[in-house]
Parts: sequence; structure tokens; C-alpha cells
Amino acid sequence: MKPVVICRYAPHEGPGYFATYLAERTVPWSMVKLDEGDALPTVNNITGLAMMGGPMSVNDDLPWLGPMLTLIRDCVRSEVPVIGHCLGGQLLAKALGAQVTRNAVKEIGWGRVAVEDAAVASEWGPADDFESYHWHGETFAIPPEGTRIWSSAQCANQAFVLGNHIGMQCHIEITADMIENWCESGAGEIERNLARSPAVQTPGAMRENMFERLDALRRVADRVYDRWATGLKRS
Repeated sequence: MKPVVICRYAPHEGPGYFATYLAERTVPWSMVKLDEGDALPTVNNITGLAMMGGPMSVNDDLPWLGPMLTLIRDCVRSEVPVIGHCLGGQLLAKALGAQVTRNAVKEIGWGRVAVEDAAVASEWGPADDFESYHWHGETFAIPPEGTRIWSSAQCANQAFVLGNHIGMQCHIEITADMIENWCESGAGEIERNLARSPAVQTPGAMRENMFERLDALRRVADRVYDRWATGLKRS
């Protein structure tokens, strides 16, 4: 089986629970570290494309952006499943023709996600609202022919699907170590935005019942990843 390729855009935003999910199911995967200048593969050499988060914008002038968008479009045309987490979801949306713009406020920390009343939404995750982890200041529009499946009070477009592809704004791949690292590296961002956004939490609030929240989010992630993995070619 060809590997699932995971694209990393910042050293502190790795695959998290997504890599654990793949390893537990013996799905081969490899990491492309765009932050270290790694070259992207061709669509013929992968069975799935996963994209993680990052502090940059898909509207920035980035040396890897053009090749990344080309690979995403090649995957969609070739029916190679694509999954995007946060920045990765924005990259998928942009590749499919949707705009990525500044969100009204930043979302940092735990927050409720509402599940849309659409049949496809229940195929990709829980039927009821759930709590996820967030850290973003921009958001995507829904691409043409895509379907919104999740939303939140402060960000209307939390996830969309198109065929076997999914783009998410929230971080269902988050782990306890990632939360701790982000709270440390993003301390200034948290402090600057606490008074500006009702969707920004203190590190202390993020740590409350953290492991129980992560356990619940794992169950959501498993359902999303299970659906996405059905599109992987096993031969």
C-alpha cells in the first residue's frame, strides 16, 4: 500500500492523534516537512493526502504554496482522499476555488461545534454537537459543490466535505502535549486576544478537564478518520 503523506508546515503543528490513528490501523504514512524545505510527492506515489495546521496564511507569498495547491487539485481529480486540519482545511478550500479570509474573531481553546442538519454530516462524524479544540484567526468559505457539515457560534464554516475529501477549521487531531506546547509558544497571542474575543480562553481554562475532553474528541476523530479512510486504496 502506498503511504498517506502528511504535510507539516510548522515544527510545533505535527500530526498529533491523526498519526496515532493511522499507526493503530497499520496504514503506512510519511511526513513531508514543508517548514524544512522537503519536496512534495506526486499524486501517483500516495494513497492519501493529509495537511496539518500552521501560523501562516494561505494568502501569503509562500514558496511551497503553488506546488501544494497543485498537488491538492491532482489528488481531487485522481480521487485520492484529502484531509485538511485548520490551515490544511483552508488550503483545501483555496485549491477548490473558495476564498480564505480573516474570521470576525479568533478562536483559541475549547468550543462547541454544531453539526449541520444534512445527511452527509452524519456520515462524517457525530450526529450531535460536540466540543473541539480551536486555534485560528482566518476561515474558509465553502467551495463550489462542497457541503458544510459543522459550524460554531464564532465561525460559521467549521468543516466541509466534497466526495472523499474533508476540510476542517478545528483541531480534532489535538493532543495534551500539543495543547501545552501551543499555550507556551502562543502565550502572547492568547494575552492579546483575551479581551477581544469571547472565543479565546486562558491556558488554565484549556487545561480544565483536559483529558476527559480529549477522550471525547478522540471518539469524534475516529468517526471522521474512519469515513475518510474508506477512500484509501489498499492495493
